[in-house]
Amino acid sequence: MNNKIGIRQPFSVALTFLISLIAVSTTLISTATIFSDVTTISGIDFKHTDGESGQRLFNEFLGAGGGFFDYDNDGDLDIYLVNGRPQSSPEPDQLPHNRLYRNNGDDSFTDVTQMAGAGDTGYGIGCTVGDYDNDGNLDLYLTNFGSNVLYRNSGDGTFIDVSEQAGVADPRFGSSCAFADVDNDGSVDLYVANYAEYSLESDKRCEVRGVWVYCGPHAYPPAEDALYHNNGDGTFSNISIQMGLLDVPPCHGLGVTFGDYDNDGDQDLYVANDQDPNFLFQNLGNGKFEEVALLSGVCYNDMGKEEAGMGTAFGDYDNDGLLDLTVSNFQTETNTIYHNTGDGFFTDVTITTGVAEITNSYLGWGIQYFDYDNDGYKDIFVANGHVMDNINQLERNVTYPQRNLLLKNMQNGTFENITDQSGLNLIKVSRGTAFGDYDNDGDLDILVTNWNQPANLLRNETGNLNNWVQIKTVGQKSNRSGIGTRIKIVTGDLTQYQEIQSGGSYLSFSSLQAHFGVGKAERIDLIEIHWPSGQIDRSSNLNVNQKLIAIEGAEIKSHQ
Repeated sequence: MNNKIGIRQPFSVALTFLISLIAVSTTLISTATIFSDVTTISGIDFKHTDGESGQRLFNEFLGAGGGFFDYDNDGDLDIYLVNGRPQSSPEPDQLPHNRLYRNNGDDSFTDVTQMAGAGDTGYGIGCTVGDYDNDGNLDLYLTNFGSNVLYRNSGDGTFIDVSEQAGVADPRFGSSCAFADVDNDGSVDLYVANYAEYSLESDKRCEVRGVWVYCGPHAYPPAEDALYHNNGDGTFSNISIQMGLLDVPPCHGLGVTFGDYDNDGDQDLYVANDQDPNFLFQNLGNGKFEEVALLSGVCYNDMGKEEAGMGTAFGDYDNDGLLDLTVSNFQTETNTIYHNTGDGFFTDVTITTGVAEITNSYLGWGIQYFDYDNDGYKDIFVANGHVMDNINQLERNVTYPQRNLLLKNMQNGTFENITDQSGLNLIKVSRGTAFGDYDNDGDLDILVTNWNQPANLLRNETGNLNNWVQIKTVGQKSNRSGIGTRIKIVTGDLTQYQEIQSGGSYLSFSSLQAHFGVGKAERIDLIEIHWPSGQIDRSSNLNVNQKLIAIEGAEIKSHQ
């Protein structure tokens, strides 16, 4: 009897110790910092300015965008950030300008703006990238309050302003923009959302209950958006009328995203409008778009009310092969989740997904579906910040700077707010967001732009605990950067879909490389790529945790 007790006691102590160790380890994992702010140590010293007029000018509060792209084709994602400038005061000797940061490949960046010739000094707002001339180098388009800019990438580390020659120097009040090959002719076209018919001379003073505030969108008439067709010779033509985009009244456009929501092989277009009905332009494939937002259920919220649409994104959050939508909106409106039902319609599932409760008290801007933890299900990040710098004079419980949100996909049709565990302790007046693996460690990092504040580079610290694969697309018959290409990946029982997109979020662009988390899967059973040209490429039995290159019509290969 005593011997048995003597044997059991050490075992019991060891078991208790093991259980405690597991509990501690689990706690450490669950509370580990998911994202770290590495802005300063990475050498990103950019600070946005709206011109600091002190006059609450109508064009100031939109902020500005930025993004990740590999401008020099060295395999590392570089960063571009858009800036404003003084408007109502004498110009300083040194004008604020946009900034280009080259990735050094060692977790640091170098400002190469002057060397690259990409430091536009216009009143910058939005941006996007795409290889419009199919030469293998990503070009850069900027929307301004004033003439927009197209920078052609010369391939030697420099950019050339070809805006006037190309016919895309739109002088209006631009916001978000995106490249997409809307007619599948092998060259990317360009959509530009415009916000309002506004000039500094027409600026008004707006008040709410006697408090001077920034004017809302309806203080000024909306401006028409524009679709530019790529002529294939370095020039573009405005085809907005011919394509049917002006068959509807103009609205105050802010967010733009392209995606093939009806799986018919061509790119459709969604535009988030500010306090106006949103647009869903279905590509009919015959040189025309038809506006179907009301019929499809994505024009208003589930109460039939237009909202203050800011950012927007297409993404398949439930892995059913259909692109769903999300839209960021004003405080108390909640961000909206539209679930694609596969029959040309969407259902507003904002409440049932849990997103309504999470986002109700925030004012959202940049938004995107992305898989932060590589579990194979797309999560949501949204950047928040108010438009009124003195909002606390009207609502004591509302703040001007706000927390950004990370919403984890629970794989059951709902999202959970894990911001408190994420390390996202920044409380700023955020605007644009971009996503990409800048440090090449197998998980997605985040770039956030902030109004009148420094930008933030957030490094993902834990996502690569799960396996992953990244795919760079190179079109041959299709456009060179592969925009609009749909990729299907199968790992065991999990099937995922993703499209290569140049827009989405808000005023910003993300890496054009497709990123898939695959959880604990050790092999990729199948990769199936549907190119805009109609070409379908397949490859099977591939290793995880690697970068791949898919050249249209060729074998998918490792690309380290």
